[in-house]
Amino acid sequence: MIAVQSKLPGVTTTIFTVMSRLAEEHNAINLSQGFPDYDCDPRLIAAVSKAMKSGFNQYAPMAGLPALRELIAEKTQDLYQAVYHPDKEITITAGGTQAIFTALSSCITAGDEVIIFEPAYDSYAPAVKLLGGLVKPYELAPPDYEIDWEMVKKLFSANTKMIILNSPQNPTGCILSERDIRELIKLTRNTDILILSDEVYEHLVYDGQKHHSVALYPELRERSFIAASFGKLLHTTGWKLGYCLAPEKLMNEFRKVHQFNVFSVNTPMQVGIADYLKDPATYRDLSSFFQQKRDLFRSLIGETRFKLLPCNGSYFQCVSYAHLNDEKDTAMASALVRDFGVASIPVSAFYTRHTDHKVLRFCFAKKQETLEKAVERLLKF
Repeated sequence: MIAVQSKLPGVTTTIFTVMSRLAEEHNAINLSQGFPDYDCDPRLIAAVSKAMKSGFNQYAPMAGLPALRELIAEKTQDLYQAVYHPDKEITITAGGTQAIFTALSSCITAGDEVIIFEPAYDSYAPAVKLLGGLVKPYELAPPDYEIDWEMVKKLFSANTKMIILNSPQNPTGCILSERDIRELIKLTRNTDILILSDEVYEHLVYDGQKHHSVALYPELRERSFIAASFGKLLHTTGWKLGYCLAPEKLMNEFRKVHQFNVFSVNTPMQVGIADYLKDPATYRDLSSFFQQKRDLFRSLIGETRFKLLPCNGSYFQCVSYAHLNDEKDTAMASALVRDFGVASIPVSAFYTRHTDHKVLRFCFAKKQETLEKAVERLLKF
């Protein structure tokens, strides 16, 4: 027998894979994993197909197709009045998760401490640990998952290297306010602390509220990596395409890792997306599209015995069942699949310590008939 020492001994298969597999086994409606069950725009498919037929099938430049990076620069300036140089400060990645991992790999070393707001997307903590870093979790609690910045300050030490943000947040659907951003600016002023801002749901903000990207704030922009996703923007999660924004000094370090990680990503898709994104409506109309789905799902699930939690962004709706029973959320999620044919995600999976507040997460990026059928089953709970 060959002895293999695991670098992530406490890590098992992700909860998304577990619940999607369980949904498939029981022929359940999958509202667990965050992907649409409807097609993307046929014009986008046509643009990618045209690129393939036109011979764009070899390696793209390491940093990404120049035309696509230029469009991202224009989009970022349009939305956030922030100037990023397309050649020096934008890199196309194999999805948002790769952008996150590469950003961490470029600057986290053994002993560095990284502050994470939990519940958090489940790739953050394992990536930090894999790099020898120490995760310093700050636990948020339902219903509003508000941040007490004085408590965050107490997590700071001489070894604090980075703070990871996620707004709109997965899994809670909460968003950072301007007050949150101002507090963050005060805490990081006159420090060397870096920020990794996961903004893959940047266009999914509801009720006329504003997405406070770190790109809007020069004091944060100068110390931040921003991860973004075309999968969320274009309803194409399976394409695994995203990008990273960062000031030149940070991007130089990012690309040192990126070139030996994936080197470059899917060329014809970059060509097709660059052609498709020429129309600003592709991102400006997205919040209203998803707000209709959010409002529909909230009205439907509001008829069940679950208690709705706030949802100001993302395409996830959390519900509480703490008033109904004391069953663990992992057991509750499994029971809903087996007994009622609907898959969700237990939110304890997003806490390092698996803190259980009796909350489940549902994805509403689905067809209307899918949502209606799912809630019809949940009404029997």
